[in-house]
Amino acid sequence: MVRTVLDAPRDEVFEYMADIENLPRWATEFARELKRDADGYRVVNGLGEFCFDIQADRATGVIDMLAGPDRTDMALFPPVRSGCPTGRTAYSFTMFQGPGMTAELFEAQHRSLLREFANIEAAFAR
Repeated sequence: MVRTVLDAPRDEVFEYMADIENLPRWATEFARELKRDADGYRVVNGLGEFCFDIQADRATGVIDMLAGPDRTDMALFPPVRSGCPTGRTAYSFTMFQGPGMTAELFEAQHRSLLREFANIEAAFAR
């Protein structure tokens, strides 16, 4: 799990992170390119091209990110954000090591996520 506290209110963080068009701005390694086709969105990175979707619920504040080789085989990446009493927002992202994923690949993706969290923090720097 990777966590940070952002200098922005919860709703502002929700709007930014729920907008799939912002993905290449902060996920610069995971989404080197974002493509849209008739079926939705695809990301392109060093491992290939993957289907990608964001399912966001404003009422609950939940933002689910899903990625996979096709629309029927999508893995869930559940980021969580919550408001702090100071008007800031706690944001976390949980990674899971999938079946068949080597420890080396998982660790490399974790290091990549840490670098991408720096991009998220920069997007909300005041």
